[in-house]
Amino acid sequence: MFDYYLVMDPAAALRDLRQQALEAAEALGSLEPGEVDAAAVELIAEAERLKNSLCAVQAQAAVALKRARVEQRAHQPKPMRERGIGTEVALARRESPHRGGIHLGLAVVLTEELPHTLAAMRAGWCTEWRATQIAQGTACLSLVDRLRIDAELMSEESRTAGWGERRFRAEVDRLAYVADPAAAVARHEKAVSERHTSIRPVADGMVRLSALLPLAKGVSVHATLSRCADSARAAGDGRTRGQVMADTLVEGVLGDADVVPVTVQVTLSDAALLNLPGREGDEPGWVGAPGTGAIPLPADLVRDLVRRASDQGVAELKRLYLDRGGRLVAMESTARTFPTGLADFLTTRDRTCRTPGCDAPVRHHDHVRPHAEGGATSAANGQGLCEGCNYAKQAPGWSSRPLPGDPTVIETITPSGHRHLSRAPGPPPPQQHRLRLDLAFAQLGLAA
Repeated sequence: MFDYYLVMDPAAALRDLRQQALEAAEALGSLEPGEVDAAAVELIAEAERLKNSLCAVQAQAAVALKRARVEQRAHQPKPMRERGIGTEVALARRESPHRGGIHLGLAVVLTEELPHTLAAMRAGWCTEWRATQIAQGTACLSLVDRLRIDAELMSEESRTAGWGERRFRAEVDRLAYVADPAAAVARHEKAVSERHTSIRPVADGMVRLSALLPLAKGVSVHATLSRCADSARAAGDGRTRGQVMADTLVEGVLGDADVVPVTVQVTLSDAALLNLPGREGDEPGWVGAPGTGAIPLPADLVRDLVRRASDQGVAELKRLYLDRGGRLVAMESTARTFPTGLADFLTTRDRTCRTPGCDAPVRHHDHVRPHAEGGATSAANGQGLCEGCNYAKQAPGWSSRPLPGDPTVIETITPSGHRHLSRAPGPPPPQQHRLRLDLAFAQLGLAA
């Protein structure tokens, strides 16, 4: 009976297991204080083992999905057979399509080339993170060498018990270098060719600027910044060491320029723009710049940004009008592609890629209902997507549509039949004040 239950609805067994785990956590409240310590630690440890085992379950399920989907598409061109599978995995895991693709790739490697690692995950003592490290570290090796390192590190729990993550990855890399020095050199050269910088918004109006550099150069840059900080601190500079290092980096790149020319798109309510008293005047604004998507900033900071950009003439501010209800004005075009104004509208409304779980900046402006099927080039039928998500939804079996009566909500149906909703975050909430925007901008010395 139980086997039949699993075959008919394998996910139901996990739902029961999840409920049991929640009940076990609640049961700690009924224990005597002297009994809680041991029981709580044991529950934490067992929950961690269960998490690792469930990661193995997800990997096996992802591979099963891929194999079935590829078999279903066997009659289609090879590039189309796997398209969109990683995105569907990501939707099920409630994460970004990029992460979903990584998970799917790891799942394939685990099931086909790292049997001991997969067995260790199933047993509960290997985390998904460590499985990722061994998969990445041995990617340049032949299957024979990969299998040998997999067996050496993951066949017995005692082999790596007590190791930290750095030690584990260092040992994986050491074994890979010994197994094939030439492959290690080639891999290093490829990594050097992929050096780059990236930017990502973080909390409180900050961004994280990262650089992927060759080891020697990266260490040299950090050491130089450290020496500058030590010198400044020794001379009585009141800034922290980290502040001096960050400021030195900025000064070295920008020189004396406080702000460089950049296009900034600002969405701010009238009340916040004019700093009117009350809660409405304190509503945050949304600021977007290349590579960051739209991020919220306190009204004071946005007002200061607008003033400085106007005074110094170094930034182009793009502003989209709101109607009296605080909504962006709808736009429509007869063209197949979205014109600049409508594209800006979609980018401002959606802020980041509309795929649930994806925080990537908007790169493509997509027809929810395809243009070839009669879909209009309009705000109601448009959405902002990153490049990868736009290509994924073109795979066979995917469809999407605006919900009737609420075009800001997009329903996406995946080839497996699952439905996912995405609601546009929208502009600042509506205000009660009725103001003329031309007077508002004139007060700040800007042309409306």
